[in-house]
Amino acid sequence: MQDFLKDPSIFIGVQGKNIISFGSGQPDLAPPEQVFKILPEYRQFKYGLIQGQKNLRQALSKQYAGSNADNFVITNGASEALDLILRAIGKPGDKVLLHKPYYYSYPPLVEKNYLEPDYTEKIEGKIDIEDFEKKVKDCKIVIINSPSNPTGRIQEISTLKQIEKICKDLNITIISDEVYKDLIYERENYMMQGNHVVTINSFSKTFAMCGFRVGYLYSNDQSIVEKVIGLKTHTSMNTSIIAQEMAFEATKAPVEYQKKQLKIWKQRRDLIYNGLLELELELWKPEGAFYVLPKFPNPRKAVPELFKKHKVITYLGDWFGAPERIRLSYALEQEKIEEGLKRISAYLKNQP
Repeated sequence: MQDFLKDPSIFIGVQGKNIISFGSGQPDLAPPEQVFKILPEYRQFKYGLIQGQKNLRQALSKQYAGSNADNFVITNGASEALDLILRAIGKPGDKVLLHKPYYYSYPPLVEKNYLEPDYTEKIEGKIDIEDFEKKVKDCKIVIINSPSNPTGRIQEISTLKQIEKICKDLNITIISDEVYKDLIYERENYMMQGNHVVTINSFSKTFAMCGFRVGYLYSNDQSIVEKVIGLKTHTSMNTSIIAQEMAFEATKAPVEYQKKQLKIWKQRRDLIYNGLLELELELWKPEGAFYVLPKFPNPRKAVPELFKKHKVITYLGDWFGAPERIRLSYALEQEKIEEGLKRISAYLKNQP
């Protein structure tokens, strides 16, 4: 049982007949049609540029005001971008401030780079700026994730601006994880800015291209970009060039593509949120991304039993720093969400 609950690796990529997976945040929607059109004619098989193919970096620079192609590095998903940045700017023993609940990979990536994670608490999924300001003074790096995995909550613009200023005044680097920036239901995204801000993003969520593993980082501080390129030269080298070319085609997708996707996500959000409320579970209403994090009776017992007895995959809140909760991704069809809720209801009814 203990090994079963060690980390999410037991569930990642798991599929099968009659399994309802609320696990991985993997969009089931189709990528833009444009990404497939290059396949019959594509014939490039040489090494690519370590920094990333120039056409893709140029396309990305059009999305970030005041940037140019040299400010970007294309990576193997946002995860590699985060790992490279931590290695590039962190020194052994530096503290990295995370807001809790956090994405489950943050603490391990921090620790494997010989850095020390510290945590600021949230109130109903929102950063407590007073607690943040007290704890950040001892830190060299801050990671901000809004919209958040695992809560689906967005941070207030006023809070993000305060964090920007506090970190600038203290010479603290902000790593802004923006992988869900295009999946916000309540307002437009606010992009944190400044030479002390490093932005990471990917094509996995907005364009449903998880398996292509194309992410990127953006920084106006060219010294950070150069350090990252140096590290990547001796690790993964270039990111897949055919995946980059497909990502480049995705940047040409019409605005209607994202609007249509967002409408579907919002419908699913309402379905699962209201369904969990009907089960009398306590949770925060997601404002972006595609996750909910309800309180759940005895999660360490529930997660294995939901999978083994009901064929429902959920993630343990412990993995996200939320031990009283479980995380559900609603990146699946409406019918499967409804069926999954029925199975969770059946499980709860059988509990003493």
